[in-house]
Amino acid sequence: MKYEYSDPKLGAILGLTNDIRRDNDHFSSTANTIKFLWNRNEETLNIEVDGLDLALEPNQMVTVTYLQEVSFSKTQLPLSAVLFNREFYCIADHDAEVSCNGILFFGTQDLPIITIPKNQLRKFYLWYDVFVEEFSTPDNIQGDMLQMLLKRLIIMSTRLAKEQLIVKTLDNAQIDTIRKFNYLVDIHYKTKRKVSDYADMLFKSPKTLSNLFSIYNQKTPQQIILDRLMLEAKRLMHFTEKQNQEIAYDLGFNDPAHFSRFFKKMTNMSPSEYRENSVITA
Repeated sequence: MKYEYSDPKLGAILGLTNDIRRDNDHFSSTANTIKFLWNRNEETLNIEVDGLDLALEPNQMVTVTYLQEVSFSKTQLPLSAVLFNREFYCIADHDAEVSCNGILFFGTQDLPIITIPKNQLRKFYLWYDVFVEEFSTPDNIQGDMLQMLLKRLIIMSTRLAKEQLIVKTLDNAQIDTIRKFNYLVDIHYKTKRKVSDYADMLFKSPKTLSNLFSIYNQKTPQQIILDRLMLEAKRLMHFTEKQNQEIAYDLGFNDPAHFSRFFKKMTNMSPSEYRENSVITA
């Protein structure tokens, strides 16, 4: 079962499938799309995100963005998915918390896996059935209806994420600051490496950010910036043919030797040793 809505004038696309492994290559476009991946099976299934295995338990859902490399080669069960691009949803006038930069889309380093409680399963399955039905109702307002239903999914999932993933002592303003910091790091990590750079953009002091992240998790803001840079370096090694020198320049290093020192400090291996080790363990 595969459904697709598109608006060629806007370049907008929305898709729904009960088996993304089977249908991923059959949509008119999956480039630059955000995906909700929902395990509706009674067994655990596996996907691969940025080269790392991820197990989705029954009735768990995860969001992935176009910044991530997702593979379904290890997925042995049907995996339901909703995919959409920014042209379909995530325009500037949407409320920040339920937009594509909301807490479901914190950044590329921490995957937001939510579990749908048993007492809410009926609500999610009802939403799914209405979504399918709307795809079968082509008229002049179909796009508007589908956008409303997508927003409904984002709202329902955001509520669960706030309950399950967010530290209870944080208020909405603090959550928003964390969200914005992660989003800005995803955009600027190649050129901005200091916490003070992001503090300025957020109109906060570096100390305020450090204190906030010490409550939220054990990573410091500086570590998040370096980890994002490291993640991209590994992606380029795994998923492109680029050599170490090219990767160094892509990531904003003026000197490949500086990149090699950074890489070794982060992994205890040189870039060449990391490549060799990846080949051996693959």
